[in-house]
Amino acid sequence: MVLTDLGLRTDIALSTHALSRRHLFRAAIIAIGLSFASAQVGPVYAADPQKWAASWTASAHGPFPSGNAVAQPDLSFAFPTPQANDQTFRLIVRPNLWSKQFRLRFSNVFGAQPVTFDDVFLGLQRSAGAIVADSNRLVQFGGQRSVTVAPGTFVYSDPIRLEYVDNEEKFYLDGRKLAVSFHVVGTSGPMTWHAKALQTSYVTLPGAGSHSEDESDQAFPNSTTSWYFLDVVDAMAPADTAVIVAFGDSITDGTASTLNGDDRWPDVVSRRMHAAYGNHVSVVNEGIGGNQVVGPAVYSPQMPVSGGPSAISRLDRDVLSLSGVSGVIWLEGINDLGAGTLADSVTGGIKQVVGTLHHRGIKVIQATITSSVGNTGADGNPSVNAARQVINSFIRTAGIFDGVADFDAVTVDPATGAIKAQFLVNSTLGTIDHLHPNRAGYLAMGNAVDIGIFAPRHIAKR
Repeated sequence: MVLTDLGLRTDIALSTHALSRRHLFRAAIIAIGLSFASAQVGPVYAADPQKWAASWTASAHGPFPSGNAVAQPDLSFAFPTPQANDQTFRLIVRPNLWSKQFRLRFSNVFGAQPVTFDDVFLGLQRSAGAIVADSNRLVQFGGQRSVTVAPGTFVYSDPIRLEYVDNEEKFYLDGRKLAVSFHVVGTSGPMTWHAKALQTSYVTLPGAGSHSEDESDQAFPNSTTSWYFLDVVDAMAPADTAVIVAFGDSITDGTASTLNGDDRWPDVVSRRMHAAYGNHVSVVNEGIGGNQVVGPAVYSPQMPVSGGPSAISRLDRDVLSLSGVSGVIWLEGINDLGAGTLADSVTGGIKQVVGTLHHRGIKVIQATITSSVGNTGADGNPSVNAARQVINSFIRTAGIFDGVADFDAVTVDPATGAIKAQFLVNSTLGTIDHLHPNRAGYLAMGNAVDIGIFAPRHIAKR
């Protein structure tokens, strides 16, 4: 069997045991070419053992519909009540690191009852909700085809082998997206989700049953710009792989960037790091729209807040529990100030989190808070801007971080104190809120990060 829908190529073999003579000949030519690698410029990596590395993440919050979704279509047909009901999800995710071996993490952290998933499959997205022929692979849990996840918990799958992922073909997989399909047995109760995916995924109608194995998307009439239940995709990677977590609020989550465009500031950092360090780095996004450093005081399925649990309270789950984390880039604080939290409380929370991360050997780049001048909500209050300046001064001078990304400096208009005009128009909706930078603004921010701070270990320059 072969993959027939990769676009530029149509002959990627599904098994290394089924390589044709032509592929073997090509491999030999590549091997010969490596003997002349002295003319090549770039990092050289020593052979290392492997480890699990977070390749894609989405911070769990909820329960649905609590949260800040963007460009969300009408979900009343998909979810007449705020739960899944004998239906199949097909979530589209972009791995930051490709591998022949993945595993998935399903979360019921904000659920109120056990949720059973079965017929879980991992395949390569063709387009929309369709899957590349012969790429769909069954996912098991402890050797079983189904798993029940208790409320307040998450569970990892068994390793899934994608034998068609090959270094020779990396240029045809880099940037491609995976389709994670799963069936919810019966009713789920409150759904743990990530509201602001800025990525289109698909779901069947209630009562439609299992369609995870379908390669077509005919059974998936409903689209959504959110992710549900799935919160981590791990890849087996070289042991020196640097996993960097972008931690923060809606500006990290990507509000005002391009729907399906992958142009949030963490995406910009990711592309720069991959260009510099190849497949020895992964950048994952753990932003939540509306998130705060220290608030809210209480967060539960019974008392949800649209911005999710505070950065302090979610640190263990959304950063420290991830596989292979070695660095964090953190941008947060404007929502605290808009909610009336004092600058000293925010800086105290930053110190607490950074101390915890450093204790775990994790490097931290702290980002300055971008302007909200001109915003018509609480964030636009002059007292908020004054407190923001106090926090930014602390960030620039505290000396407790491994680096500072001065996002404020690269986005602010010195004449007005607001975000520069060219960074204001929402790249998806065309609106202006004087709070969220657009694609152009995120490019400037992503380019302001000193990626050398997170360089993988054991790199020998030629």
